[in-house]
Amino acid sequence: MLTGVKARSLVFDLFGDYLRYRGGEVRLRALGALMACFDVPEPTVRVVAARLRKEGWLESRRDGRETVYVLTDTAWRLLDEGRSRIFDRATWPWDGQWHTVIYQVPEAERALREGLRKQLAWLGFGPLAPSVWISPHDRTGEVRTHLAEHTSVRLDVLRSRSEGPAADRDMASRAWDLAGLDRDYAVLLEQYRPRLAEYRRGLPGRDALVARMHLVQDYRRFPFRDPDLPPELLPEGWSGRAAHEVFLEAHGLLRAPAEAFVDGVLGELAQAS
Repeated sequence: MLTGVKARSLVFDLFGDYLRYRGGEVRLRALGALMACFDVPEPTVRVVAARLRKEGWLESRRDGRETVYVLTDTAWRLLDEGRSRIFDRATWPWDGQWHTVIYQVPEAERALREGLRKQLAWLGFGPLAPSVWISPHDRTGEVRTHLAEHTSVRLDVLRSRSEGPAADRDMASRAWDLAGLDRDYAVLLEQYRPRLAEYRRGLPGRDALVARMHLVQDYRRFPFRDPDLPPELLPEGWSGRAAHEVFLEAHGLLRAPAEAFVDGVLGELAQAS
């Protein structure tokens, strides 16, 4: 199994990169065959699928003697949001304005406070102070949507400019660990850039599927940390853009053989049913 990766994450990734384009559903036997590529035993697949169904991420129906699983609307929305954060990058020029969220959460609701911080980080905000988070992107509407049902939270939203470029860069360096993020991007580049030549020559289908999943799992942690800042706020020699380009190229190069392998597995099991 992929080191450090939970079986439930593999299920979501299989739906997000493959099954969504093949009817959006999968038979349990086929899911088990795909998960076996990552050394996940069949009993574990059954337990994970049942648990995801109980948690509201999967729905199931019977087709003869087989169980068919499909993601719920909530799960699809989560996948779509995650895919956008992983694959897309802002290309429009920054207008120089900061979008600031100031929140107050009752002391007793620590879980809500922690959930809010995670959501803000996911949306690209960074903490300038303990309850003051900033972003160069206007995603305050998404914050309000997330907090709509939490009436106990006091939320103030501001839009402002700093004293100038030097102040902007200083604020960015305080709100995010850009130096640490840049080092991690450099490690990713060192790991995957040399593999592009092999990917261009082509990998066998199963190997391509596994390699592509490794790639996604290795890259997916960055959107939680990377606020996708405009160039004028980034350190000199920033590795993030290059890492994103290598990720996109590798993901694209592995696509055809990986998808052909998935099609083969699904087709073979469909004929055997």
